Amino acid sequence: MLETLPIRKIIHVDMDAFYASVAQMDNPELKGKPIAVGGGGTRGVVSAASYEARKYGVKSAMSGRLAIKLCPELIFVKTDFERYTQISKRIRKIFLDYTDLVEPLSLDEAYLDVTENKIGLPSASLIAEQIRQRIFNEVGLTASAGISINKFIAKVASDYNKPNGQKTVNPEDVLPFLEDLDIRKFYGVGKVTAEKMYQKGIFTGKDLKSKSLEYLDKNFGKSGRYYYDVVRGIHSSEVKPNRIRKSLAAERTFSKNLSSEIFMLEKLEHISEEVAKRLSKTKISGKTVTLKIKYSDFTLQTRSKTLPYYICDKSIILETAKDLLYQNTLNNSVRLLGISMSNLNTEAPKATKPLYQEQQSVSVQLKFNF
Repeated sequence: MLETLPIRKIIHVDMDAFYASVAQMDNPELKGKPIAVGGGGTRGVVSAASYEARKYGVKSAMSGRLAIKLCPELIFVKTDFERYTQISKRIRKIFLDYTDLVEPLSLDEAYLDVTENKIGLPSASLIAEQIRQRIFNEVGLTASAGISINKFIAKVASDYNKPNGQKTVNPEDVLPFLEDLDIRKFYGVGKVTAEKMYQKGIFTGKDLKSKSLEYLDKNFGKSGRYYYDVVRGIHSSEVKPNRIRKSLAAERTFSKNLSSEIFMLEKLEHISEEVAKRLSKTKISGKTVTLKIKYSDFTLQTRSKTLPYYICDKSIILETAKDLLYQNTLNNSVRLLGISMSNLNTEAPKATKPLYQEQQSVSVQLKFNF
């Protein structure tokens, strides 16, 4: 029913090159220079890149070796998660001055539901401007924002005028905006899916919208319904201020590839200890242990085991990881090992309501002032 459609004003705030910007703020000598967080050494991987470095093609998840080849003047700086967390908490306090409905996605981005806000300002666009200005004045960093009727569109919009900009997609503009959008910019469409869509003649939202639900289900499985809905402006997920943690992990990339399982056991002991510390700190336990193995050719393999009880003890985590290591023969020498815990005791029982409610049009929101 149209009258039951929730009317929301959602802001997605995304910090601009957060890790790199923090490094430049803390060290003024780095301002205006191409920098990469992480990635140092012959085997490092870039965690984040400044906008100056991105102009050369440097980006996250790229090897440090390739990054320096693309940008010989690149400066590598160490990651400092303690500092990032400290800054993130200051930014979150600013969010909470406007609404309690804040859903952090990571240290550098969050959704805010400002439909009803603490300052009584009817314009979500003006609230976003205020928030971005306060972050700059009080923290010293720039942020970008997207504003629209739901989380999906707000997140897509926040990437539109980066860095240090914002975009509002008003209710009456939602459908045209989505139809013109390159399919690669749809949140939830990864590189592999985008290539598959291209092969099927789906390049824009308009192309996607022309496909039937049956067609999308057949070609994209469970995600078919999601694509069918979001291209029509339908995304009913609410801003959840207390996001339930789904997993907790630690991993290590090695300076030299490991080919002996004996050497790997020593590494797994350190990783298990780190996972146990994080579980203890957050007072969380889990049932499922997953071993992540990245080989020297960058292929990735995971092996999992679910126990009948919750665990947080290092020794049990380590023994389970050992079992998983010996479960199958290794395909190649190993450059990275990781251990993650999932099926945590933080997860709420699954609701019995259907994943998707009855489809609803956005037309009821056309008179909603943004």
